[in-house]
Amino acid sequence: MTSGIRVTGRRCGAAAITAFTFSGAYAGGIDHEVALDQSGIWNRNVQLALEYAVIATTAGGALWLGNDNELGHTFWQTADATAISAVAAQGMKYAFGRQRPSAGQGPNQWFSGGKSFPSGEVTLQASFVTPFIVNYGRRDPWVWALEVLPLYDSIARVKSQAHWQTDVLAGWALGTAVGYLSTTWQTPLFVQILPHGLTIGFAKRF
Repeated sequence: MTSGIRVTGRRCGAAAITAFTFSGAYAGGIDHEVALDQSGIWNRNVQLALEYAVIATTAGGALWLGNDNELGHTFWQTADATAISAVAAQGMKYAFGRQRPSAGQGPNQWFSGGKSFPSGEVTLQASFVTPFIVNYGRRDPWVWALEVLPLYDSIARVKSQAHWQTDVLAGWALGTAVGYLSTTWQTPLFVQILPHGLTIGFAKRF
């Protein structure tokens, strides 16, 4: 168990470094401020509704179906992915300290106390959809349509002047990497940690 957590930490660290390297390589070319737009589907309330819906769907699907169910197992993998990537994204925010576009200081203000890099919400969306795509993408190609969630959130966060373009790309890369990693574990970490009564699935009790 301990060795597995250590390996997970190293792999997530590698994913974080990859995301940062990717972002740094392209920052000079694509990062620019866009006009503030929170109308219609770009409204902040819509973004938050999507975030809460993803969290609720993950928890509800995992607890209801249980790890012994094929879809439930994917939900537990998603729970691992969203939790681990959230911690990684938050750590990167503190480590890199990038200022948000709304600060009006340009895209090169790193290590200055900001929390722009990477986008935690895009990380969440990418980590949520990736286990479903890995497990079901070949069987049901329509599952790839789930990528519209991180795509929407990426555009929305940039339009809200909350993130630079490379912030959302790095978040997408981080969430995807951790999401894929979670599918390589035979037993999800939460299933190993939580009591069996929680992971067996409430559906089996009815």
